[in-house]
Amino acid sequence: MRKRISRSRQKEQDELNITAFMNLMVVLVPFLLITAVFTHLSIIELHLPGLGDSSQNKKDKPTFNLQVTIHNDALLLSDTRGGLIRKIDKTGKTFNFKTLNATLKQIKARFPDKTNATILAEPNTEYDTLVQVMDAVRMYTAVVDGKVVQAELFPDISIGDAPR
Repeated sequence: MRKRISRSRQKEQDELNITAFMNLMVVLVPFLLITAVFTHLSIIELHLPGLGDSSQNKKDKPTFNLQVTIHNDALLLSDTRGGLIRKIDKTGKTFNFKTLNATLKQIKARFPDKTNATILAEPNTEYDTLVQVMDAVRMYTAVVDGKVVQAELFPDISIGDAPR
């Protein structure tokens, strides 16, 4: 008889009650989807010159091409037509990006239709420095009607190696 009782107990199996777990998932999944942070990645479009790419013919008058050269001790603003525009010395451990931005605003006032600039960097230039120079060349902050806006300077940026 003992065997019969133990067999009957083995046949009776409790079912797993997952109702509470399903209720939790029904509430938790939409909550997590609503509160998820969707990131926006910013991409700066750069233009790299080709090997045989020459936009100027030798017969044509040379056009204004802005170049910002990053050296260890200074930033050099120059153009292909007239040479050096301004040398901005390094102050302490950082470059003076406000002076660079102010000078670029003056250049933009003289050449309002110009949108391209070339940034030339030495091989050991820090990435952060390169990005800050690119930001200073691309735009500046202005106050218009009491609102702070980002105004465009030279958004079409090409990069390259600085001459030695």
